[in-house]
Amino acid sequence: MSDFTTAGPVVLDVWFDLQCPDCHTALDDLRALRARYGDRLEIRLRHFPLERHKHAYAAAQAAEEAAEQGKGWAYAEALLDRTAELAAGGEPVLLELARELGLDAEEFDTALIDGRHLLAVDADQAEGKALRVTGTPTYIIGGERLDGGKGQEGLRERIEQAADRLLAARAQPSR
Repeated sequence: MSDFTTAGPVVLDVWFDLQCPDCHTALDDLRALRARYGDRLEIRLRHFPLERHKHAYAAAQAAEEAAEQGKGWAYAEALLDRTAELAAGGEPVLLELARELGLDAEEFDTALIDGRHLLAVDADQAEGKALRVTGTPTYIIGGERLDGGKGQEGLRERIEQAADRLLAARAQPSR
């Protein structure tokens, strides 16, 4: 008697800087991956704020607060649509976006002041550095690191190949 390995979805860790124009461009690939794989692929936002982006660290904390309020990806995607606005306007843009999405903007403001999400952002960044993430976007799937910071040409196809390989391996009968 054989059983099939069903260990849940394949995980794609996505290391983003939420003020990064290249990460904004990568959203189309993530949307296509979601459409193709549905719940067979779990896409996890990981924070890697770059020093050159003045508001990226606060944006990462705000995204964590949005996740706590149940709209993490919606917030991250909407924020990436406003990278230029964030660069020019700073933290008020984070609060304005929270209000627009029906989130508790006062709680966002408090979270940015009290730093309750600093550990989560720092942990992501430290893990990224340990995994040799140097730029954004960077993807890790099945232990393979794919760097989109140097160009995104062909990257979605490489992610799909890795996801297909991992999903096929899970579908094989175990002995």
